[in-house]
Amino acid sequence: MDSGSPLRGPCALFFLLAAPALAIAVALGGLDPFGRLIAALAGAVALDMLVAQAMLTVHRWSVTGGIVAVTVLSLLILLATRVRQRAGSRGRTREGTPEGSKTGQSFVTAKPTDS
Repeated sequence: MDSGSPLRGPCALFFLLAAPALAIAVALGGLDPFGRLIAALAGAVALDMLVAQAMLTVHRWSVTGGIVAVTVLSLLILLATRVRQRAGSRGRTREGTPEGSKTGQSFVTAKPTDS
């Protein structure tokens, strides 16, 4: 189904950047917001270029196919991130929290030596 709307191109470009950038940003949750934004946008551009290169290599270039491929890869990145987060939270609940720690993280401080 083709749309004759003049917004078709800009909306497709926005989606091709936003979908993988969002998935990568979720995966990079530990970074500060600005670093996460830059890394997510760079990763989105790299993913788009890899999809385009792969489609051109096998002589199967199509706009719809590219959008579908980027969507599937973005969903796979998001799914892998969610699975990793669930596995990490399950591991923390089994071990329990160390005594005196409210967040479940323990910090070891080194004592200075007298040398």
